[in-house]
Amino acid sequence: MKTATQDLEYDHVYILRLIDVMEQMIMNFSTDIGHLESVVYLIRNYADGFHHAKEENLLFPLMVTKGFSNDQSPVSVMLHDHEEGRNFVKSMSDGIDKFKEGDSSELPEVYRNMQSYIDLIRAHIEKENNVLFKMADRVLSTTEQAELLNEFSVVKMKSYGNGRIKQFILEIEGLELIYKG
Repeated sequence: MKTATQDLEYDHVYILRLIDVMEQMIMNFSTDIGHLESVVYLIRNYADGFHHAKEENLLFPLMVTKGFSNDQSPVSVMLHDHEEGRNFVKSMSDGIDKFKEGDSSELPEVYRNMQSYIDLIRAHIEKENNVLFKMADRVLSTTEQAELLNEFSVVKMKSYGNGRIKQFILEIEGLELIYKG
């Protein structure tokens, strides 16, 4: 990776692949509890726990020092999207738990929250890749990009060492094999 924003865009590739799997799960009316739980796990740990954490804890605060507002700017929009996504994932998880307890009427609600998450994250990634990251590339110096990229590496090694990121990607690819056939 040359820049921190390119690193984040790389994460987006796998998040979008997971989103595509989720869409196939909805279309196929998947009732596989393990797969539904894997999706929630991957979102919480890869998309949110790893990727969004890099943005929220490192990129966004740096952009605020460059004059972007936490209250009214593309940064605030991204933070709002992250929170909204977490709410959809919580609702998915709650619905999966009820479905596991035998309430089959919860499955349509799980699908509804999955679709809402899909729609949100597709639009979110589009905004980040085509607006926010371009703005970041304009305001961050080469040195700041390199320092930020180094901080991303520290997060990866400190919190996600021992191949956890690779494992997340392998899980996404495994679900792709099942649902994209």
